[in-house]
Amino acid sequence: MNNTDFSQNIKLPVVAAPMFLISGPELVIACCKNGIVGTFPALNQRTTEGFEEWVVQIKTELDQWEKETGKKAAPFGVNLIVHGSNPRVQADLMVCIKHQVPLIITSLGAVKDLVDAVHSYGGLVFHDVIKKRHAEKAAEAGVDGLILVCAGAGGHAGTLNPMPFIREVRSFFEGTILLSGAMSSGQDVASALQMGADYAYMGTRFINTNESKATDEYRDMIIDAGSSDIVYTAAISGVSANFLGASLNAAGITEEQLKATGKIDFGKEMDTEAKAWKTIWSAGQGSATINDTVPATDLINRMKTEFKDAIEMQKKNLERYS
Repeated sequence: MNNTDFSQNIKLPVVAAPMFLISGPELVIACCKNGIVGTFPALNQRTTEGFEEWVVQIKTELDQWEKETGKKAAPFGVNLIVHGSNPRVQADLMVCIKHQVPLIITSLGAVKDLVDAVHSYGGLVFHDVIKKRHAEKAAEAGVDGLILVCAGAGGHAGTLNPMPFIREVRSFFEGTILLSGAMSSGQDVASALQMGADYAYMGTRFINTNESKATDEYRDMIIDAGSSDIVYTAAISGVSANFLGASLNAAGITEEQLKATGKIDFGKEMDTEAKAWKTIWSAGQGSATINDTVPATDLINRMKTEFKDAIEMQKKNLERYS
């Protein structure tokens, strides 16, 4: 698969980001049916066997939907944590190869052997980065796309402003660029493209959909949060990430603890990590513009309208200043 084939059935240039404990088959399937890329982390299932069941479920339901409607679903993707402490990465990769998962999103390491394995069956690899050095290494590994995780993004995030970061990466990378960070609307998607990205990479907005695995309390906290209520810390997982301040307070996390950094370990500490993220909730600064919880179909249709309206406004501005 090349990037042109990948984008063929995408109706809005959005990838719904894979969110730990939040993204599952229901959300992925709803996204793909409505023309955006749905993804989930392999580690959202506690075993490789369970992960494979999810992949089969997604493929089966999308294939059936296509037969019944005559429409084509957008592709789906899986996030693999490529880190030495993740004991499942090879087994999970074998599942992806077996079922020819269209898109693999890699985190915490760009490995050429993995990229070559995915390319062997025609899949694409997008890798998330927070700085130029990481982007250069991923480009050398042969990835098809780079996800620029910028300031304000939910979950594991960076601190760079997207405008110079995109231009910096474009100077040496000719592949697909996805922009991540505080986007919640179709207008934001249009802005991402205007800055030079090919896709918007959105997570927090999809927490507040009926199909996500988030609790009502989690969703309500996002609705109540402003941009200044998001706390950036490495204390929870060993990697700097953005969390809802109210959930940190509710868990009794002190200011001193927030300054600490832990050791990254996606193996023996996975159960501990999962328990922590069930009560300490991640979100990006885009929470400030999220005011409801709706079915994914309604959200995506709304964003399609907002996107078209924003593009029309840009055309009018172009005519005005020509």
